[in-house]
Amino acid sequence: MPYYIKFLFLIFCLILIGECRKHKSRKRRWSGAVESHKHGAPLTGKKIVDNTKSHKVKTDHLLRVDDHDFTMRPAFAGPAVPVGVDVQVESLDSISEVDMDFTMTLYLRHYWKDERLSFPSTTNKSMTFDGRLVKKIWVPDVFFVHSKRSFIHDTTTENIMLRVFPDGHVLYSLRVTVTAACNMDFSRFPLDSQTCTLELESYAYTDEDLMLYWKSGDESLSTDDRISLSQFLIQKFHTTSRLAFYSSTGWYNRLYINFTLRRHIFFFLLQTYFPATLMVMLSWVSFWIDRRAVPARVSLGITTVLTMSTIITGVNASMPRVSYIKAVDIYLWVSFVFVFLSVLEYAAVNYLTTVRDGKDRKLREKAREQSLPCTCGMSHTGTGMVDGDGTYSEADTNSLAGYTRADAPEDTPEKQEHMVVHLSLDNESTGTKKKARFRSFSLMQNTHAIDTYSRMIFPGSYIIFNLIYWSAYC
Repeated sequence: MPYYIKFLFLIFCLILIGECRKHKSRKRRWSGAVESHKHGAPLTGKKIVDNTKSHKVKTDHLLRVDDHDFTMRPAFAGPAVPVGVDVQVESLDSISEVDMDFTMTLYLRHYWKDERLSFPSTTNKSMTFDGRLVKKIWVPDVFFVHSKRSFIHDTTTENIMLRVFPDGHVLYSLRVTVTAACNMDFSRFPLDSQTCTLELESYAYTDEDLMLYWKSGDESLSTDDRISLSQFLIQKFHTTSRLAFYSSTGWYNRLYINFTLRRHIFFFLLQTYFPATLMVMLSWVSFWIDRRAVPARVSLGITTVLTMSTIITGVNASMPRVSYIKAVDIYLWVSFVFVFLSVLEYAAVNYLTTVRDGKDRKLREKAREQSLPCTCGMSHTGTGMVDGDGTYSEADTNSLAGYTRADAPEDTPEKQEHMVVHLSLDNESTGTKKKARFRSFSLMQNTHAIDTYSRMIFPGSYIIFNLIYWSAYC
């Protein structure tokens, strides 16, 4: 009996253990289904496939990147690889006259065919990749000739796009900002137009290995209509191409992006031409100032000269140090000469005035030394009355002409005194007239003849110069 009980107990334990195992396996399958449902999978017991990993393996298999040596160009040792190029100009950032360069941001796109990248496709759809695949395959080594600085934008990632088509055609696009040299001619500055060029060329491959060309001719270059510059008006964009020769390496295909800029003149009219013209006109004011007002005329002349010097210095500070004369230099220096001549004109007027005053002073002193003393009676023959300034009056001398002591009647002392008084009154009236005449003569002489001529010559000459200048440069 005890053995029978032990046997039943053992069977019961085995059944209980089996039921527990079935319950655990059922619970495990249920929890897996619930977890799959949370991630968007259906509630089935099938195994979930990781499509991402399988797609990655499929891409490597299609492109066969590891099966080829992409350090060599397509069709190596064969004909040159045609590489089409088109450019979209996003912005023209700045033009620097001092450094003689420009900065441009553009989208640079390359088109070529590499049969090593072809893959089978039933839908004929392309595959697009970012810059990580570019490091594994062959791409054209295009660079910017005469560039000073350039970089590929990398915010938020590198701005590089690679698109591969099933037949092996490849589109390679990147966003670049480049600063390149521009040979500018400032002989007509600021009434000038500048033509700048951005040049593209393969660095390693000659025209026997790689043929660069504009993909759609002149339509290969497109620009944004919103591009504008503060000092320039963009007139025209166009493309050209030709071969470039290097004596040590050979011939290379070179592409050119040409654009013409015309400078806005209004800024320079306000900042340079109008102030210079006003300074020249201000220097003419001294021609109407009394030549005896030395401080006024000298200070006016020095002020205009110094102001013109400041204007010339300010213009040249923002320009490169070229060895030829610019159009603005001609205008400013001619204006400076006009201002300087107005100062010299007053120097000449002041010198001639001083010389003439010295001569007049000597003449008056000489006349005073040669004059005779005044007679107080009529007892002397041929005597005349003397003016208050020590000279004889011509009218008084004529009035006594023909009278001699013999012809003169014997007058009483009373008559002689009356005649002396009468002649004295005549002398006073004659002296008053001569003084008034002298004052009017001196007032007329205050405006020197040189000042009178300068009032017409200086403005007329400057107007003629402006007509010639603007007709020649505009």
